[in-house]
This record gives sequence, C-alpha cells and structure tokens, in this order.
Amino acid sequence: MSAPSPQDTLPPRHIDAPRIDPDVARRIKVVGLDVDGVLTDGGVYLGATRADDASAATPFELKRYDVQDGVGLHMLRKAGLQLVIITGRVSESVAMRARELGAAALVQDPHARKLPALRRVLAELSCTLEECAFLGDDLPDLGVLRVVGLPVAVGNAVPEVRRTAALQLTARGGFGAIREFCEALLTARGDWSDLVEQYVRERTLEETP
Repeated sequence: MSAPSPQDTLPPRHIDAPRIDPDVARRIKVVGLDVDGVLTDGGVYLGATRADDASAATPFELKRYDVQDGVGLHMLRKAGLQLVIITGRVSESVAMRARELGAAALVQDPHARKLPALRRVLAELSCTLEECAFLGDDLPDLGVLRVVGLPVAVGNAVPEVRRTAALQLTARGGFGAIREFCEALLTARGDWSDLVEQYVRERTLEETP
C-alpha cells in the first residue's frame, strides 16, 4: 500500500490574508519581526521581587508568546529563511524567546532605531532590503516597512502601518499573525505541504536504542 500524498492527508487550506506573489515569496531570504504587538499581544506585565536580605527590589518583565507562531517560524527556518527580531524595548524575556526560535539576530534598542539596526544585520547576513520581509504594527516600524521587499501589517496594526503594507494579515499580534504569515509565505513558495509532512515524519519515527 502506497503512502498517502500530502494532498490526501491535509484538509483544504483557507488563508484569509491576501495571497503573496510567488516571485516575491521566493525572493525573501530574511524575515524580520517587531516584538510588542507582533510577536506578542502588545501587553507588558511589570513586577518586582525582593529577596529577604535585599534592600532594593529587582524588577522583572513578562510577555506572552503564541506557540503556533513558534511552529510557523520553525517551518520558515526549515525552508532556509533566517529570522531577525528587532524591538524598541530591552527585555530578557525577548532574549529567551529569540534563543528558542533560533533567531539569526536580535536587536533590542530602547530608542527604537529599527532601520539602521536592520541595515547592519542584513549586511552581516549578506542580504538586501529587497530580500527582507518585515512584520510590524505601529509607528516605530514605519521606517523599515517603507523600504523592505515585503512589508507586512498584522491585524492590530495602526492605519499608517496598514496603508504602507503590501500584505495585511487578519490575525492579531500574539494571536496567530506570525503563523498566518508563515503559512502564506511558504504556500506561495510551494513549500508548505512538504514541510508539514516532514514535520510529522520527524515526530512519528521510533527512537532507536
């Protein structure tokens, strides 16, 4: 009995976001992400802890990340794309998430100088702005979105960002926007179905003693 093809095993797919031109999709080598409002829902949880012998409290910051977004980004990396995260806040939470996601670069600039940061990172990766997609939601992302090859607005983006974007997603940041983009990009490149099957095979093989 022959193994089922991806067409037999996958249900019909419906992506609400506009389709990406295949030529544009195949040109992309780097995917850049904002954090607050894109990689997260935009909420920031601030607190502080105090040890019994400490005179000052130690502040901490918590953020919420979407697990399905993480799987989508895993698929992007499997397809050979590189992930770059650029944010205007400094947070150990983001550094931890960047390591989990296997990001090629993380820039945390409290002054939100995102375009100069992206130019430096792309030069290090030997890529151009035209070969970069960037997902943003708010005014600090506009400088980048105006110059990259594929500017993308998440569902909760402000009007200025949505007007600039070539691709407007329906899902909100922190609630599947990145996953929606990953599926749209990889589908346009013709990679999604094969990557899904590869993902399933890798997780159904029996471990060898």
